[in-house]
Amino acid sequence: MKPRVLIVEDDPSIRLGLQELLGSEGYETSVCLRGDRALETVQREAPCLILLDVMLPKVNGYEVCRLLRQAGIRTPILMLTAKGQEMDKVIGLDAGADDYVTKPFGVRELLARIQALLRRATNGVPTPSPATDAPFRIGACEVSPRTFQLRRHDEVLDLTPRELQLLQLFHRHPGEVLSRDRLLTEVWGQRYHGTTRTLDQVIVQLRRKLGDPGDAPCHLLTVHGVGYKLAVTT
Repeated sequence: MKPRVLIVEDDPSIRLGLQELLGSEGYETSVCLRGDRALETVQREAPCLILLDVMLPKVNGYEVCRLLRQAGIRTPILMLTAKGQEMDKVIGLDAGADDYVTKPFGVRELLARIQALLRRATNGVPTPSPATDAPFRIGACEVSPRTFQLRRHDEVLDLTPRELQLLQLFHRHPGEVLSRDRLLTEVWGQRYHGTTRTLDQVIVQLRRKLGDPGDAPCHLLTVHGVGYKLAVTT
């Protein structure tokens, strides 16, 4: 499975074209249409690379890039823009972008730059996923990945690495039913050959820490015969 790429682009024709291109190359894609929602989307989707347009509504791409870096997000950023002046490129790179492509760009060039950035992130200093560092909330609980802790009201509880990984995965996919096989593969790894009972026991512990009653959980819901999902609260 290829990495997930987040496309931050408000032009529907360009956005759909990028989705089709990357999808045909085996990449998973997510989209964001507005600059003021980019940080939230990155934290939720945890992409391996961000394609960031400069001309965005509400907040432009340069400012989005600065905000992402200020938030400690080190995900590779490839900026897309119709501007081709050297100073525009300098502004983007100074804001924290890793590379820059000017529209209209060639398909081969774009794919080559994406692959180069992903190789650099994999082979060089590891790039922390946004989900690794950014705090997030589930119901009344705040999860702090940096400290492996969950705060519920005035109580602070420690999380094991796998408990944290499961919460991050559920948080990235609210309302989506995640099968037991997928949860085991993404958290325990491809080589795990144990039973799903291990997963079920961890879910029980997480429910306890989230303050869910044992007989009527309201956060991590069981989907019988399939797996679990994080309830979407309104």
